[in-house]
Amino acid sequence: MADDGAAAPTTTVEKIVHTYPLVRHTDMSEEMRNEAVELTVTACEKFSQNNELAARMVKEAMDKKFGPAFHVVVGESYGFEVTYECTTICYIYFGGNQAICIWKCS
Repeated sequence: MADDGAAAPTTTVEKIVHTYPLVRHTDMSEEMRNEAVELTVTACEKFSQNNELAARMVKEAMDKKFGPAFHVVVGESYGFEVTYECTTICYIYFGGNQAICIWKCS
């Protein structure tokens, strides 16, 4: 087989990385949602290599401002099914494939 100089077309798939928080689902009030999003962005940027510390930072701040019993999960590739108080859940994507779920149990 002779090489005629024509290269086969290659397709490249570019990964889309969001540099802003993408709220996937929420039923929080406007004030609570804004606070949750701001805390999430700050925590994920500050603790980019440690999801546990990021989750702890968000949880402690939400507990302090809106009362106790908030739960926070930060990570990649997880599924969940939770029972929560109405108007207290927020599911956010940040930094591409990092998901954050915040909810409150009574």
